[in-house]
Amino acid sequence: MAVEELTARPAVLRARNAVTAVFAVNGFAASSWMSRIPEARDMLDVTPGQLGTLLLAISVGSITALPVAGGLVRRFGARAMVTGGAVLAAAGVACSGVGVGVLGEYWVTWIGLLLLGLGSGVWDVAMNVEGAAVERVLGRTIMPRFHAAFSSGTVAGAGGGAAAAAWSVPMPVHLSAVAVLVAVLPALAAPAFLREQHAEDGRAGGARKSWRAWAEPRTLVLGVMVLALALTEGTANDWLAIALVDGHGVPHWAGSAGFAVFLVAMTTGRVAGTVLLDRFGRLRMLWATMATAALGVLLLVFASWLPIVLLGAVLWGLGASLGFPVGMSAAADDPEHAAARVSVVSTIGYTAFLAGPPLLGYLGDHVGTLHALLVVAVLLIPSALAVPAAKPRQPQS
Repeated sequence: MAVEELTARPAVLRARNAVTAVFAVNGFAASSWMSRIPEARDMLDVTPGQLGTLLLAISVGSITALPVAGGLVRRFGARAMVTGGAVLAAAGVACSGVGVGVLGEYWVTWIGLLLLGLGSGVWDVAMNVEGAAVERVLGRTIMPRFHAAFSSGTVAGAGGGAAAAAWSVPMPVHLSAVAVLVAVLPALAAPAFLREQHAEDGRAGGARKSWRAWAEPRTLVLGVMVLALALTEGTANDWLAIALVDGHGVPHWAGSAGFAVFLVAMTTGRVAGTVLLDRFGRLRMLWATMATAALGVLLLVFASWLPIVLLGAVLWGLGASLGFPVGMSAAADDPEHAAARVSVVSTIGYTAFLAGPPLLGYLGDHVGTLHALLVVAVLLIPSALAVPAAKPRQPQS
């Protein structure tokens, strides 16, 4: 069937909108918790290292789920896995709020974040595989816009968290309301996903083809590139608000607002990114955004005047905007192998996104949270060397 005929079908446009919605809700779930991290840190009375261990629960859950998520999506479909993952993530959000705000129990909070990580791991892979399928059917680059929807969701979550903190809304009340939305909205959107014969394009060969993708040099180099770029984004999610509070002495609400500034900048970069990618190409845009992110981190760490610090947050957000979605698009260049390769690159990227920032907490015990952020700028150097792997490839016959 011709691309023009497919793109004219309302079902495909509904699928595009549904994928956009589940990306947005995914971002909303994560940032709603992250926006309350400074308050949770104080209520639980933990050190940066202990906070890193707490945040590591999300990583443990997601890294446990990610390797099996591709197989689950192949067996049950993206629709079921997005819905199920969202319900599990919602349970984790609610549990973490109760653990901090009602029980004051560190390990109850840890278990809640573990559940959030498990649900998010399955959900993330499923929505990226579905997004790649929709992109292929539409015949044009739209993955950055899906990730822009994720960023829009994080802006909404961070803004809601900042407002809740400023208005002294109890954390359990705030996060329980978030949990309801996270459980319900994906269940309403997922039925509009592509029918299985579309969603499964590129899955021929089953599990054997998925494992084979882990041995492909280009796919692994893309994973290395995405690893550092995902860490660039994930570090801001976990530590930007804390760094502003501890390193620059701003109040909690201002730390949350600074995180929101980062998210707005990243969302703007993703919305504009499709046009810029078409004009300048993947490689130039990736190198430009990496340099921008590194400059932003340096300004945020070393500047002493708050407007320059916030400019650093803006540049960091713009620089973090395109790496992950471009990596997903590059992995999906060949439709026949897209699902397996997207799963591999997603797994590597999300592992860095989730596991790297908590580990920075231990470094923060020795050098301070603010200066620990410099690791991000350093790791962008090897990532820049991997950029040529993202050059568009023609599908193999």
